[in-house]
Order: sequence, then C-alpha cells, then structure tokens
Amino acid sequence: MKVIKNLCNPSNSQSLIQWRDCLKQDLNELENLFYHQGNLTQVLLSDFTVKAELIVMGKQLTTLDLHNLLTFLENEKIDSIQLFAPEIIENRVVMRFALNAFPQDLKVKLDNFAATLKLDFALMKNFPDWSKPGLVLMDMDSTTIQIECIDEIARLFGVGEQVSAVTALAMQGKIDFNESLRTRVGKLTGAPVSILKEVADNMPLMPGLLELLKGLKESGWKVAIASGGFNYFADRLKEDHGFDRAVANTLEVVDNHLTGQVVGEIVNASVKARTLSELTEKFDIPLSQTVAIGDGANDLLMLQASAMGIAIHAKPIVQEKAAVSLNHMDLYGVLGILSANNSTHW
Repeated sequence: MKVIKNLCNPSNSQSLIQWRDCLKQDLNELENLFYHQGNLTQVLLSDFTVKAELIVMGKQLTTLDLHNLLTFLENEKIDSIQLFAPEIIENRVVMRFALNAFPQDLKVKLDNFAATLKLDFALMKNFPDWSKPGLVLMDMDSTTIQIECIDEIARLFGVGEQVSAVTALAMQGKIDFNESLRTRVGKLTGAPVSILKEVADNMPLMPGLLELLKGLKESGWKVAIASGGFNYFADRLKEDHGFDRAVANTLEVVDNHLTGQVVGEIVNASVKARTLSELTEKFDIPLSQTVAIGDGANDLLMLQASAMGIAIHAKPIVQEKAAVSLNHMDLYGVLGILSANNSTHW
C-alpha cells in the first residue's frame, strides 16, 4: 500500500486549499484518497462501503483541523474514510468525506468537536442530489429575514415588550403556537395598516439569502416560504426575490386597521409540514429531493418531514433535533452543503 506522507503536519499547518494544490503537484496521478489506520493512501479497500457522508465548512480550514478531524473520526471507530477535494464555495472552505461507519452518537460528538473549531457540518446517510431538481422550503422570520415581523409591528405600535416575550416562548416550544399567535395578534388591535408597509420596506434579509436563491434557480430547484408569520411580508419577499410559493397567516383588516384577529387556518407546525408535501406534488419533486430550513420549534415537523432539515442559528431544541445545524455560517452554508455533495474526486 503506497502511503502519501504529506497528509498534514500539525506543526506546519497550512490552508486546505494550499495543501490540495501542493498535493496535486507532488503526485503525478491523483484520484481517490483514503484515510486508513492513520495513513493517507490511494488504494481503495475491497470492503469499503459508504455508510454516511460528512460535509465540513468553515471560514478557514487548515491541515491541522483536518488532522484533528480524521483523528477524532478514527477514535470513533471509523477506520476508513474517503476524502474529496476541498473547495471554495461562497468564500468558505468546504470538504466532503465518505465514512465506512455511522455510530449512533456520532452527530452529538461532532457537535461538540465542531463547536471548538467554529465549524459547521452536515452528517447524513443520503444527501439530496444537487444535479437533479429539488425543493427548498424555508421559514420566514429569523430565517429568510433577520427579524420577527410581529415583534416589529408591536414595537411600532407601542406593545413591543408584551409581544416579543410571547414570541420567544413560542419559538422555544414552551407554549402552544396557535394560542401564542392569537395572543400576540390580539395585542395589535387597532394598529394602522400602514405599519405593515413600514416593516416590509425595512425587512433585513438574512445574509446569504440572495446567493442561495441564485444558486437554487440556476440548478433548477424550487424555493418557497412556509411561515407562521404573515402573508403581507411573505408575499412581498415572493414578489421581490422570486420565491415560487409563499404560505403564511392572514391578518384581518377593517377600515385600514388591524382587528386583532387572524383570518382562516393558522400556519402552525403541522401546516408547514403539510405544505412541504403539497409542494412536492405541485412541482412533481420526490421527497428525497427536499430541504427544509428553520429556526423555531414550529419548524421542527417541517424539518423532520424533509429529506434534509437544516436548523439555522436556531433555538436549542431545534438544533438538537434537526439533521443539520448551521451555527456559524448563514444561508450560503445551505448552498455549500448541496453543491459539495456533488463534488468530484481529486
């Protein structure tokens, strides 16, 4: 077995991109790379079977980080690992690995490992195929945009503290969402409808949103919003940025003032998950090609119903239960995960 000596020297650490380029120069033929029993080799083991795939992302990834990651995985009884070439995606270093084992507690341990290095990762048995059409369904407040619209309406109407306290409890899953929504909307009784436009005109987009939308559209993917917020804002985002569908709650308005009531069915966790199913039928997309993104407890059913649920800067309960958590990267991390899954060999 030919062993490649310059895997990564912790005492002489360099960026993974520099290491990749040096490796290509040092070796005349560079195809598959495997890490086995502490060594880097180009020999494919006859019994190597992929049980899981891991994608790691960070502002900077070095050979020291790679050394520590491979050592960590080896200590978790993953004795054979295929390495794919590191690449730059949206100004982040992204590297993909195929693992020959998938211990039950690996994600929990990786959470702790990645936190120390300020890295984000995705660990799954099967990722959606970036080369085929798919669907991304997103929450709106604190996911697509950086604010909670109802909190902003309440602030402008002078009841901000009363409403934001209830919002926080609802997003943590500590109170029933339907009840919390009715309570919060009730405090907006009499607010002029002009406040809605003021909030909509100043919605700060989540960093990486425009890059994500551009990348999804270029790859033939559909992207939609399912929000426990309000359609005034979801429809505005749809019109301004090209979302394919937007589903949200409707505020009742009489004489240009809010009545404190919600019209029709409340878009709660169950409705969000149902929306995912309805949109797969509408766009003729298999469930295996779906991604859901959210941050609050009312997103959990939607995340769990999708092929890949992503918690972004999420509440602890959501980070714990979601398949993927992005804690350091913003929405461009989603693009990194999807496109890295189709990265080629060296």
